[in-house]
Amino acid sequence: MQEIIRSVQHGVLTLSLHRPDKKNALNLAMYRELTLALEQAQSDPQINVVLLQGSTACFTSGNDLADFLSAGELNAAHPVVRFLYTIAAFPKPIVAAVAGLAIGIGTTVLLHCDLVYAAPACRFQMPFTLLGLCPEAGSSLLLPHIAGYQRAAQYLLLAEPFTTEQAHQFGLVNEVLSAENLLPYAAKKAQQLAALPSDAVQRSKALLKAPQRQQVKQVIADELVDFQQLLQSDHCQQQLKAFFSKR
Repeated sequence: MQEIIRSVQHGVLTLSLHRPDKKNALNLAMYRELTLALEQAQSDPQINVVLLQGSTACFTSGNDLADFLSAGELNAAHPVVRFLYTIAAFPKPIVAAVAGLAIGIGTTVLLHCDLVYAAPACRFQMPFTLLGLCPEAGSSLLLPHIAGYQRAAQYLLLAEPFTTEQAHQFGLVNEVLSAENLLPYAAKKAQQLAALPSDAVQRSKALLKAPQRQQVKQVIADELVDFQQLLQSDHCQQQLKAFFSKR
């Protein structure tokens, strides 16, 4: 089964997560495919915008933990690490359409998207501390920047879930759409963006991102060091063991 479905229309590359039996949990093959698609889109003059989406039922339940752990150390060759650096530095606009679950990377990846549209009943959560881990994907920098420190602490330290309404209120989500209108509306907005002069749009994104560009790269690297160390901790190992036992 194809787990990342690619399509191109009107200058928009749509990347659809398609692993419904696992609630679109991201495995290493999916990370590799996403990274390759972004790398190719970056150099393709026919692609002006990327649209990242799941289904009308689920965006992604996060990492496939067993697969994630099988890849070893979080170094530059790790598929997840390559994806994080690639999406953080991607020069063209990224639009996201989110429905259902947006867990872990399903939330933190949105911090690197330029426009985010969501269905009303989403569940966002970054459950890193529950597993004995720390933030990733630059979220320890980007979430406080968007939401303010106290709200970021609530979601990153307490690992509390939050709703689409809350995400909209603090600025992670641009607009809330009904589940049936979400994907068509996000596609329409992506095509609207792709129809604008690409050089002007990309330079504008570069200016918006410039103040934090190097800092984001450094914070991702710093988070990965702590994340790798915490993976080996007794608490994390116990939590992972309990997770796999329940499954």
